[in-house]
Amino acid sequence: MTIDLDRAEEVFAASQNGTVGLEEEFALLDSASLDMVPRFEQLRDAAAQSDPVLSAAVAGELISSEIEIVSGRGEDADDAIRRQQDVRRRLFDLAADRDTALSATGTHPWADYREQPNIDTEHYRRVVEGLQYVARRNNTFSMHVHVGVRDLDRAVRVCDRLRPILPQLLAVSANSPFLDGIDSGLHSARSQAFTKSFPRCGIPDAYGSWAAYRDYLELLIGTNSIVEYTQVWWSVRPHFSFGTVEVRICDAQSTAAEGDALARLISGCVLQAVADEDAGVAAPELPRRLIEENFWRAIRFGMDARFVDFAARREIDARAAIEQLVAWSAPARAAGGIADPALAERNGAQRQRDAIAAGATMQEVFAAAVAETRESYVKGALVS
Repeated sequence: MTIDLDRAEEVFAASQNGTVGLEEEFALLDSASLDMVPRFEQLRDAAAQSDPVLSAAVAGELISSEIEIVSGRGEDADDAIRRQQDVRRRLFDLAADRDTALSATGTHPWADYREQPNIDTEHYRRVVEGLQYVARRNNTFSMHVHVGVRDLDRAVRVCDRLRPILPQLLAVSANSPFLDGIDSGLHSARSQAFTKSFPRCGIPDAYGSWAAYRDYLELLIGTNSIVEYTQVWWSVRPHFSFGTVEVRICDAQSTAAEGDALARLISGCVLQAVADEDAGVAAPELPRRLIEENFWRAIRFGMDARFVDFAARREIDARAAIEQLVAWSAPARAAGGIADPALAERNGAQRQRDAIAAGATMQEVFAAAVAETRESYVKGALVS
């Protein structure tokens, strides 16, 4: 992850349009209490001893009470999903054998971040030493989608084009109403805890070209602001190791079907942005201050939000905004052979809020989400 900007250009020059990689983060839980438990190293080592496929797909994150699985490079979204479905089942089987449950909500409802040990790697030691409370406070779980885009200059402009739709993608994925033992009143408390706290995070500026983005990075490097390019945590960014556009705005998803639908929608959006860029379609020119208005609405209200249609200077329901995304990205999905995204009628945050409104306790709501995750991720291939 060291910063070699010339090498980044080479990686993107060799990239293949439309390849897809998925990353999913899970909290590790005691099966009985559903408290978070630091078992990453135990599961990692067990996978290394018994399951080479899973071992290659497991990655550590900031805390030992978290585990990430990655699909590796799929030739398209559906190939990446098939790969991820296999890895999910392997992970859940391994965890169950060790009395460990997994949750896939954006936050754990009641875990105390002060009690979560950080994993011992050079990268995460650097993150914690550099960010202090901001890093330690970040016990959150998300889903990232990588889509291959050839040519780094083109990839930067594709990221620019995706900026205005980040709030809508957050809204449809919102899945974290609880934090610190309370109902936060938000639909994505993860976004408030992580995206609004980390530096160089959230909605990026539009750069217009690789030359401008490179100049920005060189400023950060030259002023000792960053020593790894992944310290630029924008919610959409070119990823220099993989030659991809990485969309990292989404909460973790409680069901496999929702994760798979998001992967298809996001892949289609990235590829449609590529097609629009290649066709010379005028890009929306929205300053970050305006996109932030919709970003806040997504954090606060998720799919119950009313977004601002800036061109029409009026509000639009979140569902209608998502339908616009689905329609806009349909040509690229068709061209790439990507199945239509089967989005849930009500997303994770809405389902949790429905249960809260019906009188369920925080513990009951979370237990139901954990059970939903276990059932759907083990049998995800049957419902996607």
